[in-house]
Amino acid sequence: MPELRVALTDLEVGEAATIDHISLPPAEQQFLMRVGFVPGVQVGFSRRAPLGDPSVYSVDGTEIALRAETACHIIVKRGGATPLGDLP
Repeated sequence: MPELRVALTDLEVGEAATIDHISLPPAEQQFLMRVGFVPGVQVGFSRRAPLGDPSVYSVDGTEIALRAETACHIIVKRGGATPLGDLP
């Protein structure tokens, strides 16, 4: 399956992908990188809040809630990532 670049918000619950890049101002990028959102790292879509926003993503063993307005600027590569249920 070829890699397809999409926004983090385009993932389905339970789907995993690899972070490609983050298109946010430097201060916001730095915060996300400190909590594990680093290019090349696998991220999984864990669950969505009852009203749809924010959503919870799993990265490097930590779950982090992000609003859609932030997550849409995190570009990930689909394909080749381990499904979320198969993560260690």
